[in-house]
Amino acid sequence: MPTVLIVDDAAFMRMMLKDILSKNGFEVLGEAENGQVAVNMYKELNPDIVTMDITMPEMNGIDAVKAIKAVNPGCRIVMVSAMGQQSMVIEAIQAGAKDFIVKPFQPDRVVDALTKVLG
Repeated sequence: MPTVLIVDDAAFMRMMLKDILSKNGFEVLGEAENGQVAVNMYKELNPDIVTMDITMPEMNGIDAVKAIKAVNPGCRIVMVSAMGQQSMVIEAIQAGAKDFIVKPFQPDRVVDALTKVLG
C-alpha cells in the first residue's frame, strides 16, 4: 500500500484528500499545514508520495518541493493547485514536482495522478 503525506494549510482540504486516498488503497502517514512542517515530516516519515499545496504560510509549496528534493532527489510530489495558479504549477514542476491536481478535487483525477506518478 503506497504511503502519502498530505500538505495543505486548510484542514478541510486535508480531510477531503485523506478521505479520497484512504478509500482508494493509499495509507496516509501524516498531514502538514505548511511547507516547513512538510519538510520535517518528510524526513521523519519518508512517504512514497506527497500531495503539496502551493499557497501556504511560513513556507510555500514550491520552496518545500526544493527542500524535499534536496533531502531525496527521487522524491515524488504532486502539486495541489487552485484555478489560476498555472505559472506557479509550472515553477513547481521545474523545481521537481511530478504532476498536479486541481481544486475542487475530482476523486478519479486524484487517484489517477498519484498512481501514475508512483509508476
